[in-house]
Amino acid sequence: MRLAWDDRVFTVFVYLMLTLLGFLTFYPFWNAAVVSFNEGTDTSLGNVTFWPRVFTLENYQVVLKDMRILQGFVISIARTVAGTFLSIAMTAVFAYGMSRRELIGRGYYMTFAIITLYFSGGLIPTYLVIRSLGMFDSFLVFIIPGMVSVWSMIIFRTFFKEIPPGLEDAARIDGCGYWATFLRVVIPLSGPVIATLSLFAAVAHWNDWFIASIYINNKDLLPVQTLLKQTLDSNIASEMSAADSASTSFIMRSQTYTTKSLTMATMMVTTLPIILVYPFLQRYFVKGVLVGSLKE
Repeated sequence: MRLAWDDRVFTVFVYLMLTLLGFLTFYPFWNAAVVSFNEGTDTSLGNVTFWPRVFTLENYQVVLKDMRILQGFVISIARTVAGTFLSIAMTAVFAYGMSRRELIGRGYYMTFAIITLYFSGGLIPTYLVIRSLGMFDSFLVFIIPGMVSVWSMIIFRTFFKEIPPGLEDAARIDGCGYWATFLRVVIPLSGPVIATLSLFAAVAHWNDWFIASIYINNKDLLPVQTLLKQTLDSNIASEMSAADSASTSFIMRSQTYTTKSLTMATMMVTTLPIILVYPFLQRYFVKGVLVGSLKE
């Protein structure tokens, strides 16, 4: 179908704006990758924008030789896998119960759950509770406090309510109870929403650095994102002290990498794994994210 002249102008304008928006969104990531593959001393001269001027892999060699980064990867992977699985499992069970009309007091439970979306106990009370539960300086602090997500529960609940009641009735006629119905009927039909919410939970666990900085003192339990944050903080301190220390300046001149180039390399190493997960869940993402958009 041929478009009118004004429609063509509008279409071109929309595509230009989307292209500009895509460029502004993607360029910071691309520039970080370029800097990570460029010699640090050359990067400090400026004007390294779209392509490495002096290509090198030394930044990644230094990062990958750091045992703290490798240990942080192990902690982050273990936290992401365990945290995502338990979070989705517990939230799905909670949501299935909230979707049953025969649940006594369902409205009160829902009200109490929604209140937590708007109000929290605060950092100090949360710190005291976690310490009293013995999770301070423990791997469990990454898993248990975020095991149930009310927002994800609402999405699950909406999806479960859209499942035809006849399927569950047929399962009960065959002798299935609530658990068997949930595991054999509801969960197999919930692939899109499980994949979508699993992606959200995995990204949240992988990117989180704050919990470890508050509740973890053991350096062997620090995830890679917390180590990256510490690297970013030390970057500023190193650059400030380099100007006042002759020995530091000599060391910086004798090596081709800088704290900035190492920071960018660490950033790329920590970001790549979660980016690689997305294509495997993309086919479920669009369908899952539209759950509840047409009706509750």
